[in-house]
Amino acid sequence: MALHPSISARLSQIEDLPSWREALADPAVQPRLQEYRTWKAAAALPSVETSDESIPGPHGPIAVRVYRPPSAPQRPRPGLVWVHGGGWVFGDPDMHEADWTAREVCARADVVVVSVDYRLAVDGVTYPVPHDDVVAGVRWVRENAAVLGIEPARITVGGASAGANLAAGAVLRLRDDDNWLPATLVLAYATMHAVSPPLAPALAEAFAPLPRMVRILPEDVAEMTANYLGGTPDPHGYAFPAGTVLDGLCPTLVLDAEYDDLRASSEAFAAALVKSGVPVRHVTVPGVLHGFLNLPSSVEPVDHALAVLAETVTTAHAGELVPDQGERE
Repeated sequence: MALHPSISARLSQIEDLPSWREALADPAVQPRLQEYRTWKAAAALPSVETSDESIPGPHGPIAVRVYRPPSAPQRPRPGLVWVHGGGWVFGDPDMHEADWTAREVCARADVVVVSVDYRLAVDGVTYPVPHDDVVAGVRWVRENAAVLGIEPARITVGGASAGANLAAGAVLRLRDDDNWLPATLVLAYATMHAVSPPLAPALAEAFAPLPRMVRILPEDVAEMTANYLGGTPDPHGYAFPAGTVLDGLCPTLVLDAEYDDLRASSEAFAAALVKSGVPVRHVTVPGVLHGFLNLPSSVEPVDHALAVLAETVTTAHAGELVPDQGERE
């Protein structure tokens, strides 16, 4: 499928820019970036209750934001621990991928969402600090489920891009250290390999005309990996979960973007999960780029991806997910 028209129409605004890092550092191009990222026709966000909390962590306090449906609960609700992306170097609970996604899932699924503001890999911070923060965030939700109004057996852990990596690494750590798994793991356009697998030739050809700003090439992955690890060894495979034992992992929803260089990593990880006997539902979202959860639900494929995510969270019970490999919706 071709890129969604509302996305392809915007690419001219960034087609001559070299990279996000350079563009963000250039004041002259900020108006173009702002226009590229602004969706004037975006629907109003769902109205939900939010509260900002500070929780303990091994490296100091961790900020989390809790989203609750406005209606009074009839019983404990399912819960979602959500982790934003940003290549481990940018992002926070206010970014669209964090806040918009949390609000949409909270309202659509009538669930409690907790967004974890982990420490970024900047100013000397490296693995395992962001990983440790996410592990602490999940443990806090698990241990405070009653106070949060969450049913303990219906906790989902998920994230997008680098956040999906952190979510998977945290779940693996909790499997090994605590003998505990969430009901479901959700991975949106995930990066799971220190060295990304190559794209299939047909995909490489299809992606070639895209602007450099929306590509994530091998050299970009290498730079992100080196910065995140900072020379720290990853003996357990928690930093890059594609390199560890996946047996016994909880049922997993994989959401890929059709036009995404990291799709090769996500698809290979999904295949490895299946090989390890993990129930997987794999959905390729058509016509969208990496980072599509930063777009409003008025973009039809994004709306459908949010519906799939919400359905997964609201119906999740420990050990349950219907496998559906290779799904395209």
